[in-house]
Parts: sequence; C-alpha cells; structure tokens
Amino acid sequence: MMGGRTKRDEQVGATREALLAAAERLFAEHGVHAVANRQISEAAGQGNNAAVSYHFGTKVDLVRAIARRHAEGIETGRLRMLADIGDSSDLRDWVACAVRPVTEYVEALGAPSWYARFIAQVTADPALRAITTEEFAAGQPSMRKLQEGLDRCLSDLPAEVHAERAAMTRHLITQMTAERERALADNEQTSRASWREAANGLIDAIVGLWQAPVTHEG
Repeated sequence: MMGGRTKRDEQVGATREALLAAAERLFAEHGVHAVANRQISEAAGQGNNAAVSYHFGTKVDLVRAIARRHAEGIETGRLRMLADIGDSSDLRDWVACAVRPVTEYVEALGAPSWYARFIAQVTADPALRAITTEEFAAGQPSMRKLQEGLDRCLSDLPAEVHAERAAMTRHLITQMTAERERALADNEQTSRASWREAANGLIDAIVGLWQAPVTHEG
C-alpha cells in the first residue's frame, strides 16, 4: 500500500510494542541479566523465541529501545518547565526541572508502571548505564539548559563537589521514584499521598544537598 501503513506494518508495530512492554516489566522486576529473550517472547504472547532478536537485535539494543520509548515524554515536560522559569536565579526552580518531569511522567503512566524500576535496574549496571545516559543526552537539549541553570546558581561550588552532588541528585531521583512506583504497584502505604507531594519532598532534599556546607580537610 502506497502512502500508508499496510496490515503487515501494523502487525510488526504491535509485536514490537508488546515485546517492549514485556521486556520493561520483566527487567524492572528481575533485572536485565536475569531475563532471557525467550521469557520476554512468552510474556509478549509470541510463539517465536527468536522474536526479540528479530525485532531488536541484542539485549543492549532492546534496553536502548525501551529508554528511547520514554525519553520524548520526559523531554517534553522538561522543556515546558524550562520555558516557564526562563533565566531564574532560584536554585529550587532548576532542581524542580530535574525532578518533576520524571515524577509527572511516571504518574501519567498509571499504576502499575515499570519504567522507574527499569531505569533503576539499568543504572545499576555500568555498561547499560552508559547506554541510557547516551540515549537521554542525545535527544534532549533540555539537559544542557538545565545544567547551565544549575551552574549559574552554584558558581562557587568546587567542580569536584559539583560532580559528586550531581551524581547524588541522579541517584535520589532514580531510586526514590522507583521506590514509590514499586509501592504503588504493590498497593503498599507510601510516605507521601501523591506524586506531587513526593516530588516536593525530593526537591526539598536535593536543594538542601546542593546547599550543604563543603568540608575542606587541611
């Protein structure tokens, strides 16, 4: 069919989506290396055990595809927030631009969701972390603007301390978002009543982290 999608195209697209969704859930629940391609195919309702290899190639390619599947939604939210704050000199505004696009996106996925736990699993693996970092940085101009805003607010912070606290910030956002996602999926009591309140708590903590004193040992 010229100028449109064929039925075959639609079937391929649906199969890919089913495989991505199944892989994301299994990776989130069990870890990337504990899940075989055969298990992903079965969970996606595919009789062909080679379906993952056929549609995505290697497991690394599959992880990249899952990350890419969500990157645009987070980027859209962050660009909107950055436009709202302009050239703010308030550190809290910039920290909120790091936190809220993630928490709002995960909230919009509904419960249960697996994306936050998937990212937590992937970032625990050095090789896979590099892939997802690459994937997010490649198509997200918002990250450069966010970094510039933080740099302006924290110009007196030594470079090595800045790098250390940036890593702490990423860890807090990743792990706390994953923890809330897991609790909601398991119908457990959460410390915050809503995702917005959870984001407020994270922002409070991260602002305090960036503003903490720096100890210089002589």
